[in-house]
Amino acid sequence: MQNTAHIIGAGISGLSAGVRLANAGYKVAVHEATHQAGGRCRSYFDGATNLTIDNGNHLLLSGNSHARAYARAIGTEAGLVGPETAQFPFVDIKTGQRWQLDLGGGRLPTWVFDEGRRVPDTGLTDYLKLAPLIWASEQTLVGKSIPCEGTLYHRLVQPLLLAALNVDPPEGSAGLAGAIVRETLLAGGQACRPLIARDGLSAVLIEPAVKFLTERGHTVQLGHELRGFVTTDGKVSALNFGGEDVVQLAAGDVVVMAVPPRAATSLLPGLTAPTEFRAIVNAHFRFEPPPGSAPILGVIGGVVEWLFAFPNRLSVTISNGDRLVDMPREELAQTIWNDVCAAGGVSGELPPWQIVRERRATFAATPAQNALRPGPVTPLKNLFLAGDWTATGLPATIEGSVRSGDRAADLVLAAKKS
Repeated sequence: MQNTAHIIGAGISGLSAGVRLANAGYKVAVHEATHQAGGRCRSYFDGATNLTIDNGNHLLLSGNSHARAYARAIGTEAGLVGPETAQFPFVDIKTGQRWQLDLGGGRLPTWVFDEGRRVPDTGLTDYLKLAPLIWASEQTLVGKSIPCEGTLYHRLVQPLLLAALNVDPPEGSAGLAGAIVRETLLAGGQACRPLIARDGLSAVLIEPAVKFLTERGHTVQLGHELRGFVTTDGKVSALNFGGEDVVQLAAGDVVVMAVPPRAATSLLPGLTAPTEFRAIVNAHFRFEPPPGSAPILGVIGGVVEWLFAFPNRLSVTISNGDRLVDMPREELAQTIWNDVCAAGGVSGELPPWQIVRERRATFAATPAQNALRPGPVTPLKNLFLAGDWTATGLPATIEGSVRSGDRAADLVLAAKKS
């Protein structure tokens, strides 16, 4: 008899677990509380710009092995596009200075020895000062591990860690920062090529996964919110979706709960989870990028941190954005557009725009909040956790989401063998 894996939540972590378990022979049933799959990684049509936009500009890197394997499994790895080598253009909009960080395509960080490829006005000793991050504890502050000052910090380390941790880097977990450094800067250019879902997050990472499952006879139910678990003898025996909508589990069935932390702690009393979150602000402008625009541009000295060039639009991402969530929308759009003009070499009146403010975009990647992240195993033998907020060893990223889903699936398969 074929066992069923019930996946609670159709975000990236839930879908990755579902795809992995489907390929391993489980019958998969995905239950999503909202009416759209993807969670915080999704696309939608926006009437203000008359474009399909992403709720956030999520950047992947070529070294994100789990995320790329997931895309490969659903047949969309080709939809993640980027330059052939790891090159990152930057601009300081206060001084007008432009430069390009060129990490090359090798497996070692040899670029730090080449003055023409590293950050301008930095020397080899500046990079050596980052070494303490490599072995730092997750309980240590970034600000206690490395000097958070100087040219290298302001032009590379701060933008990188701010985007990864979504907190002001000095208050972030040095261990989580170290994981990012090990998997990016230290791994050479072969791990650092930027990859963007050019046709949108949903088209590349979400809809194909739903199609993959449904075409193979599995189910993905939207608007199907779990209200509670029924437990018997230390296992989940039924799923209560409200009223008479109760799904009974057979002896070998399993559950992967891949929901946000607030929902998880409500469904599983006693579960510890992060309690502090940080916002991310994204802005989208209907504007044709100038010919030759870089797919992604690092911006120093302004409100904008990263500028993405897509067909028919320019988009920006601002991390640790709590200070901007209550700013009047029109004022915020104009402020951001001013930075876009300075950084992107464009001009003109404010074009059609949309501001997307995710108030609880990620957990705050501080040592205290990181310590609250649970592992994938629960007191219930057939219930496993997934999500970028669980203890993945990474900050809240797409790669962390996929790893958590893969890990939950692998635990299911290991338990089946035992």
